[in-house]
Amino acid sequence: MSTNNGHTNGTPDIKWLEQLANQFFKTAPNDASSIPTYNIDKPASGVSPSAPDQGNVKDISHPQTSLPDPHFVDGQIPKSVAGSGGVASFDEQLQQALNSIQTFTPGSQLPYVPNFSEPAFYFLSGKQSLKDGNGLPANVRAPFDVEKVKADFPILAEKINGRNLIWLDNAATTQKPKLVIDRISYFYEHENSNIHRAAHELAARATDAYENARKKVQLFINAASPNEIVFVRGSTEAINLVAQSWGDEQLRPGDEIIVSHLEHHANIVPWQQLAAKKGLVLRVIPVDDDGQVLLDEYAKLLNAKTRLVSFTQVSNALGTVTPAKEIVSMAHAIGAKVLVDGAQAVSHLRVNVQELNCDWYVFSGHKVFGPTGIGVLFGKEALLNETQPWQGGGNMIKDVTFDKTVYQPAPGRFEAGTGNIADAVGLGAAIDYVTHIGIDLINEYEHYLLVYATNLLKQIKGLRLIGTAADKAGVLSFTLDGFKTEEVGAWLNKWGIAVRSGHHCAQPILRRFGVESTVRPSLALYNTCSDIDALVEALYKIRNKVY
Repeated sequence: MSTNNGHTNGTPDIKWLEQLANQFFKTAPNDASSIPTYNIDKPASGVSPSAPDQGNVKDISHPQTSLPDPHFVDGQIPKSVAGSGGVASFDEQLQQALNSIQTFTPGSQLPYVPNFSEPAFYFLSGKQSLKDGNGLPANVRAPFDVEKVKADFPILAEKINGRNLIWLDNAATTQKPKLVIDRISYFYEHENSNIHRAAHELAARATDAYENARKKVQLFINAASPNEIVFVRGSTEAINLVAQSWGDEQLRPGDEIIVSHLEHHANIVPWQQLAAKKGLVLRVIPVDDDGQVLLDEYAKLLNAKTRLVSFTQVSNALGTVTPAKEIVSMAHAIGAKVLVDGAQAVSHLRVNVQELNCDWYVFSGHKVFGPTGIGVLFGKEALLNETQPWQGGGNMIKDVTFDKTVYQPAPGRFEAGTGNIADAVGLGAAIDYVTHIGIDLINEYEHYLLVYATNLLKQIKGLRLIGTAADKAGVLSFTLDGFKTEEVGAWLNKWGIAVRSGHHCAQPILRRFGVESTVRPSLALYNTCSDIDALVEALYKIRNKVY
């Protein structure tokens, strides 16, 4: 987990490009001097940092899945041997670059929230701008250098219809910092290999990079062991994995599954499919008119037949932050297992799966500034090892005969075949980035943006905000009288503003509020008050039909 200075507990394992200390991620893409080299006298170990936890002690002369790493120290992210002996390591190079981001102690960075009781907008009235170079009011200091952070994301310099891109579609996917993009490129240029079962150098490098990424995820969500981290394609695959393995194996006709009214389709459809197959009952926790789950109604649903509760930590459609710890505790009190969908939470909130005490936790890499096609299933280690694999093939086996197969312990038993190795490494780099800035600082800054945006949007005549929970993340779903949501989205695109228009794969919760679709701006750490101003100004033009 991050601390106030953005470091993990232990030694950071962050690899990156040379000559970046003075200009944050500004290295010329074709500058050969910027590409680090491996010290061939000090090869990567090729062993898995999770091996000590698995009691699997082998050496590279006898290659096997989950090899031990002599450089691994419990509680620390392992450092690669590569780059030692006088050659700057990837770790050291990126650490220098990350250190150029200024961060401050949380608590008082955003003391000022404007008074929006009067609809006086300086960008409409011609008043002088109140904001400094960071896009914030002049007497507000962000908890990190917002403009420097924004410059880390190359796509934000893209021109859309002749205007700078304003990316407010973060709930659908977040953009990627250059360090993530380049880390993936570096993998394919210098490390590309299948992992674990080979004695050659590239397999050693790839294994180290992949297993180090697993360790970074473990620390990021505070899992008890790297063996509790399974790499999957994303949250959807993770939920399906649980449904089709543990659910299919453990649930019996008449058993009940509880979900909330807030759920994404990915946390509804797999349970519906399983219920239809096995004769299960699906029950739904209702929400109030602000979009908050009703715990008293949830309590009424819990009974001796409840075997599983599966719910979102943050609603993708409304932004509602659910009382996750209470929901988990209430389910465990009657003996049910609990899955938490953290897809919309991990880039906004500090996640501690041990504190939540959930049985499974899922998230997608592309929602936390990482690549698409990679995600995480956390599961309690004993529970994972008691569950039969949902896919069979190579890598997940200890021994195969024509009579029977003996499976690997977790996490290997759920990672059949060749996984998405490069993008797992990219996810590790994204976690490095978020951890360095500090998730608590990100949360504080985004909350300021949410307050700023909410107060401006609520004053637009004919605009209805959908989802007004007291505790919510940076999602601003709305409808605008007289306009279809897709029309609003298309007009905003003409001004270079990217938002989502539609049902957001969450039709039940939108219909709870009497709508089929909304316009959904959503926030991330690289957004500024200037982005919000541009959105609001464009919405006034749309409402007034000034195209």
